[in-house]
Amino acid sequence: MNGQRRGHPPKPAQLDDVSKKIIEQLQADGRRSYAEIGKAVGLSEAAVRQRVQKLTDSGVMQIVAVTDPMQLGFFRQAMIGIRASADTRVLAEHLAAIDAVDYVVLTAGTFDILAEVVCEDDDELLELLNSKIRNLEGVLSTETFVYLKLRKQFYNWGTR
Repeated sequence: MNGQRRGHPPKPAQLDDVSKKIIEQLQADGRRSYAEIGKAVGLSEAAVRQRVQKLTDSGVMQIVAVTDPMQLGFFRQAMIGIRASADTRVLAEHLAAIDAVDYVVLTAGTFDILAEVVCEDDDELLELLNSKIRNLEGVLSTETFVYLKLRKQFYNWGTR
C-alpha cells in the first residue's frame, strides 16, 4: 500500500505556489505552451517543462484530451448504482475492465459501487446491463440513472 496505513488517505503532495500556478495554467488550457506558462509564473520554459514532468511522473496531474461523447456518437450516458454481495474491490476491477465503463468508485451508502457508462444508444446500454454488468459475480442489484442533460462538467477545481 505504498507505506500507507490501512484506511488512511495518502498524504497530499506538498506543492509550492509556482507548481500550483502551473497546474492552474494547464487546467485553463492544457495546450498552453511551456513558454507561455513560464511568462505567467516567472520561470523559464525549461524549468516549467521539468516541473510539469515531475508533476505528471508523480501522479499529481495528468494531461489528457477531454472529448464530448455526443460529438463522437455516444448518445447515452448513465450512472449505475450497484449493490454487491461480494468483495467490492474485486467487483470494481471487473467493472473497470469493461470498455463502456469510464468511471468506477467504491462508495458508502445505498450503493456499494457507482459506475459511469457511455454508450451509443439505449440498446447498447440495455445489452451492457444485461450481458456484462448484471452477470458479474457479486452483483446483487443495479439501479440505472440515465443522464438527460449535462449541466456542468469541469476539471478546474484548482489547487486551493
